[in-house]
Amino acid sequence: MWARLLGLIGRIPLLWMALIAGWLAVAPIVPEPHLVEKLRMLWQGQLTRAIDIFDLLFHAVPLLLLALRLWIAVRRPPQA
Repeated sequence: MWARLLGLIGRIPLLWMALIAGWLAVAPIVPEPHLVEKLRMLWQGQLTRAIDIFDLLFHAVPLLLLALRLWIAVRRPPQA
């Protein structure tokens, strides 16, 4: 199951994944990115509402998937 999931993530085009992850990491830009706000709330112990936790995941998961995708790309053996 994990191999299938990693294979699926590995097939996602890197450019699109980077654009989506970058956009969600900084959106909305003004007054401050949601990801920064939610991480600050988490650090201060104020992240208690379900909508805030969902919002943190919504903005952070694409970055985690991008990191996993890059890790897969680096660890993949060179193709002949």
